[in-house]
Amino acid sequence: MNLTKNIRNTATRVLQNEANAVLNLVEYIDGDFEACVERILNSTGRVVITGVGKSAIVANKIVATLNSTGTPALFMHAADAIHGDLGMIQEDDVVICISKSGNTPEIKVLVPLLKKSGSVLVALVSNVKSYLAEHADYVLNATIGEEACPHNLAPTTSTTTHMAMGDALAVCLLEARGFTSEDFAKYHPGGSLGKQLYLKVKDLLNKEQLPMVNEAAGLAEVIVEISGKRLGATAVIDSGGNLKGIITDGDLRRMLEKSLDIQKLTAGDIMTVNPKTISQDEFAIRALNQMKSHNITQLVAMDGDKIAGFVHIHDLMKEGIV
Repeated sequence: MNLTKNIRNTATRVLQNEANAVLNLVEYIDGDFEACVERILNSTGRVVITGVGKSAIVANKIVATLNSTGTPALFMHAADAIHGDLGMIQEDDVVICISKSGNTPEIKVLVPLLKKSGSVLVALVSNVKSYLAEHADYVLNATIGEEACPHNLAPTTSTTTHMAMGDALAVCLLEARGFTSEDFAKYHPGGSLGKQLYLKVKDLLNKEQLPMVNEAAGLAEVIVEISGKRLGATAVIDSGGNLKGIITDGDLRRMLEKSLDIQKLTAGDIMTVNPKTISQDEFAIRALNQMKSHNITQLVAMDGDKIAGFVHIHDLMKEGIV
């Protein structure tokens, strides 16, 4: 038996099975799906998502996605609901029950209680003829052919399609609410994603360590400025304080390799003219993209026509943006 071949074949079969099932969901985006989105948008309550087993895990993921994209949501385990957790459901909440079969004992106990309370009930199921689907106000159809498990038992393809349908729901709500990247940053202030959306170049600048020399400065002054400020570069300015160029420690090494008469060299002779710059008011992620585009490790940050400082790729790495 070729174990490696069998492993690859099995993995390929699983991925193809799940990919095809997700693509098949397109035909199930119907009037119920649209009405469900509109009902959530018009609701003054929250989205409560419930399920048992693997469906409960999927429910938690969808809750997290909704909360991070502007739709208040919470998780309620279906088994715990009938032992007191029903009290968390408030008037005008929309309850989404996730179940592959739609016929589990917990669901059959929970559904009448939800209907009695007057809650809006949404069924996310793979069996549209189930008890849950028949009693729901809206049905999100996630029907599959079979699980990726060779015995058609382990929740694999079904959980993938349920999660994908949850993502479709969340993104529809996000777009309908006009949820922006700035809104996203408010919900992710501590992560690298959030920092990409709110951290600006000026937040990274150490204006007390601003290497700068006049274009007439000699080589010794240039070396002292670069080594003293420890940024690996210095800006070169004219007598009016305008940026003329930049000298990096790499420029110094290349100059020393080429020139024997270094006593007469000035900063103006060594500098790279028209250096890459970025406004201090730009987002830090744009500084990173510019560095990658030009294969460089630092940019001169500008405050209008004046030099504000240097932003180095190490600054971005410290913030977890790289």
